[in-house]
Amino acid sequence: MPITDALVPARQTCVETLVLNSRFIATVAPAFDVEQARAFIAGIRHELPDATHHVSAYLIGHGVSVIAHCHDDGEPAGTAGRPALAVLQGSGLGDVVVVVTRYFGGTKLGTGGLVRAYGDAVRQVLAAVPRAIKIPTHTARVVAPYALLEPVRQAAAAHGGVVLDEAFAGEVALTVRFAVVRFAAFQEALRELSRGALHAEVLATDEATIMPV
Repeated sequence: MPITDALVPARQTCVETLVLNSRFIATVAPAFDVEQARAFIAGIRHELPDATHHVSAYLIGHGVSVIAHCHDDGEPAGTAGRPALAVLQGSGLGDVVVVVTRYFGGTKLGTGGLVRAYGDAVRQVLAAVPRAIKIPTHTARVVAPYALLEPVRQAAAAHGGVVLDEAFAGEVALTVRFAVVRFAAFQEALRELSRGALHAEVLATDEATIMPV
């Protein structure tokens, strides 16, 4: 079964650009509610307290239920936060926050120059950030004989499983994370390859796991 959840950033990513001696440091990260987004923005401000501006934008949610916000942080109105937000809105990402930190280099960029600089900074960091999906997952345990270790690994991979741990003793205990929608198919594959002897035990369920794509 395909997974259709909307894309989110897989991890925090930072890209720096230089425009007429002004440094633009764009940092993007996942954020799943407004409080997380605000905390991330505050964290960047704390980390780089000597910067001239910290322009921010975020999108919380996906599709029709999205909270969108942007802030110019002292730049002329409409020249910074709005262009950053427009790039986010066209990226296909949700649950995302970006801060563009500017160190003024002594040369004014003008209204058009600022719009381009902030928009380009966000475009470049979005080109660099890996994508992920936020989905419900099961973390499961399979205990298998050594003769079936490789077939179990192959079955897990075929159904999108991520092996978290392998413990070797009299048999091998594998801990694997699956998207909930793919777990039943993995169970069936286990039964087929072991003639019904193997079964995956669900250890935990997480309703919002970030899984790379």
